[in-house]
Amino acid sequence: GVMEDKRNIPIIEWEHLDKRKFYVFGICMTMMIRVSVYPFTLIRTRLQVQKGKSLYNGTFDAFVKILRTEGTAGLYRGFLVNTFTLISGQCYVTTYELTRKYVSRYNNNNAVKSLVAGGSASLVAQSITVPIDVISQHLMMQRKGESMGRFTVQNQDGKRVLVFGQTKDIIVQIFKADGFRGFYRGYVASLLTYIPNSAVWWPFYHFYAEQLSSLTPKDCPHLLLQAISGPLAAATASTLTNPMDVVRARVQVEGKSSIILTFKQLMVEEGPWGLTKGLSARIISATPSTIVIVVGYETLKKLSLRPELVDSRHW
Repeated sequence: GVMEDKRNIPIIEWEHLDKRKFYVFGICMTMMIRVSVYPFTLIRTRLQVQKGKSLYNGTFDAFVKILRTEGTAGLYRGFLVNTFTLISGQCYVTTYELTRKYVSRYNNNNAVKSLVAGGSASLVAQSITVPIDVISQHLMMQRKGESMGRFTVQNQDGKRVLVFGQTKDIIVQIFKADGFRGFYRGYVASLLTYIPNSAVWWPFYHFYAEQLSSLTPKDCPHLLLQAISGPLAAATASTLTNPMDVVRARVQVEGKSSIILTFKQLMVEEGPWGLTKGLSARIISATPSTIVIVVGYETLKKLSLRPELVDSRHW
């Protein structure tokens, strides 16, 4: 019967999901990842922005030094503001799925659907993320009593400023310096980092998964292959887009406007190796989240199936 044929379809589409469950699970999961990898995001940004090795020798060195001088709180500067990017994550997934659906009307090739959907999803997500990124990166730059960026947060007579006090302080300073455009500093650089990153990730992910499945025995769990190919794809994508990511961080933190000038200055100051700054921290912060996203996204889809579909399908 019709039900019998339906069972072989492993790809779970958007219509089959209980949206509320999907978002709630998704947000909880994302928060858990965020908390675990945020310190590496902060370290990556500091490494990318510092001149040469003036402050930190590398990822591990930075981790130890920040913990020693600023405590755990130091590793989580700007974290709260950064959580607002969760919204963009949900928008990314929604745009990705809806674009896929739209593209499939004209073209059913999986690579084409993934590329177009990945690109559009990034465009939407970045429009929300960039202002939040700019603000949280300035907060990441605050070290005890000094700043690595353009703006320094004022501490009123050594009293601890309220959490969002610092944020407000930075927002006001950005607005004073550059007006509304200040919040979209590095927007183009962000698009040039994340759209290729997202577009490159999907094809590499499928490529690694295929390679692995041809190398491994038949009964190797599918999820394991996905859990390995996800981070491999992320590492590949990160390596390819890292030069742009360094430029993006510098544009946003130092308030430069020209991508090309920033790039040239980086090459002069640091040489070609400057383009790899923060790469290992970036891969470290990308790996756990990628594993969870890949495994989680598939599991999440299964958990979020609309109840009436659960019985009709044997997963």
